[in-house]
Amino acid sequence: MSPTKKPIGVTPDYWEEACKHLIKKDRVMKRLIPQFGDACLQSRGDPFITLARSIVGQQISVKAAQSVWDRFAVLPRKLTPANVLKLKVDDMRAAGLSARKVEYLVDLALNFDSGNLHFKKWSEMDDEAIIAELVAIRGIGRWTAEMFLIFHLLRPNVLPLDDVGLINGISKNYFSGESVSRSEAREVSAAWAPYRSVATWYIWRSLDPLPVDY
Repeated sequence: MSPTKKPIGVTPDYWEEACKHLIKKDRVMKRLIPQFGDACLQSRGDPFITLARSIVGQQISVKAAQSVWDRFAVLPRKLTPANVLKLKVDDMRAAGLSARKVEYLVDLALNFDSGNLHFKKWSEMDDEAIIAELVAIRGIGRWTAEMFLIFHLLRPNVLPLDDVGLINGISKNYFSGESVSRSEAREVSAAWAPYRSVATWYIWRSLDPLPVDY
């Protein structure tokens, strides 16, 4: 499989139930959810590749990130933590990665390869425990960890308050475009629980109809 080809996505088994819950509990969700038909969140890839892509994409455009990723992903024969650790720094830099991103990717690979990350146990761990593990890795902050919980682990009740799109979407849909504080966003989301990830996804759709893909 080529590095840019995406495997078939996995849809959360709770999605239909979540939509029914949100339509019942929230007036904005009652309006938004029917607009996007059968579209829903899908998980793709493995944990190392998902996190590596998030590091590559930091502070650059989606198009630029894809270009750098395509060049980086073909350097090893197979994109695994052990193989990334064998790459030459000069080759990684030539793919378009900054010196800092090279350091971050090496640190990520070391954490996977050494067993510091308990990724096989993540299915049994709560959200905050996983976030704590992830933010200990250089180059991964809380926002990246929360995106990982939503898009890779398909956790149903994540509220990424550091996400600009979520805050802007709440402003647009609930406050007629007025600025919104984190506490106000949290208050709005109370009606979304225990499916705040799903509501967040629909808020994103209200700003950009094309599904987000990580």
